[in-house]
Amino acid sequence: MSKGAVLRLSALSLLWGSVFLWIKISGYAFSPVEMVFVRLVLGAGVLLTIGMAKGQGFPRDKKVLGHMAVAAFLGNAVPWLLFAEGERTGSSNIAGIVSGTGPVWTLGAAVLLGSEKRLGAARGWGMLIGLLGVVLVAAPWSAGTHASTSSIICFVLGAISFGSSFAYVGRFLAGRGIPVFMLAGGQLAIAAVMTLVAVPFIGLEPVEWRTDSVVALIILGVVCTGFAVLLNTIIITKDGAAAAATVIYLMTVVSVVLGAVFLDEPIGWTVLLGTAAVLAATALLRRKPAPAPASRDAGAAPAPQVGTAPAAGAK
Repeated sequence: MSKGAVLRLSALSLLWGSVFLWIKISGYAFSPVEMVFVRLVLGAGVLLTIGMAKGQGFPRDKKVLGHMAVAAFLGNAVPWLLFAEGERTGSSNIAGIVSGTGPVWTLGAAVLLGSEKRLGAARGWGMLIGLLGVVLVAAPWSAGTHASTSSIICFVLGAISFGSSFAYVGRFLAGRGIPVFMLAGGQLAIAAVMTLVAVPFIGLEPVEWRTDSVVALIILGVVCTGFAVLLNTIIITKDGAAAAATVIYLMTVVSVVLGAVFLDEPIGWTVLLGTAAVLAATALLRRKPAPAPASRDAGAAPAPQVGTAPAAGAK
């Protein structure tokens, strides 16, 4: 791998691995809905501006827009709200580890949608090991656990929703020739509208104007959501999808390290084993099963690549 590829992968891993740190700091001043709405608007603004500068047009087909709305709901509005809510009482490193189980839920959703016909032994074990990783980081047997039950539920549900969006995009939006920045930016914009509708009901809280929270939210929206998608696109174009997929491993580790260094979050044996289990599960889930001896469905939709980042950015 070239030096340029290593630098690009390292930068993207740092950006997406730091998302959970910025969510935690933003949460000191903003409610989850306020935070997610601003993040979506900033991220959408960056991506749509890049798309228009490249001469890309926004999709107008009603069916495509409907699929984008579902993807926005599953991949942005719901999981980002759940992770922001979970980090109110849970640590950022646990959020990062649980989010790493996204490929488990992607594969499960792909099977349900019919995009994936066969699991294979390796990926079956990967799903089980990924679930074991969640149990280890949750550590329900420990009275002094650093994550509340409600936060773990939020993280798991968020990972399920986000993972399902991979499969949904792969089944209904991938390969349709939609310009990448308009697809990603449009998805974020639709999710912003969804979140805005929810603000009056669950998001209106007094804002404590803290400099660290405001800066964290700007970084979260502009850099970690907007420009990170641009960098991910460059990596896929120059280095290949397989290289881009390694980010899922690195960002999990980055989130644990940043939480420990900047937020003084504990790293016990359950966190270390849970991280190792999630990383092992992700590696196993990337293994393709051997082709079935019988004829395959010629018209089946291509399966989404487990472990690659979806169009609209990180968690």
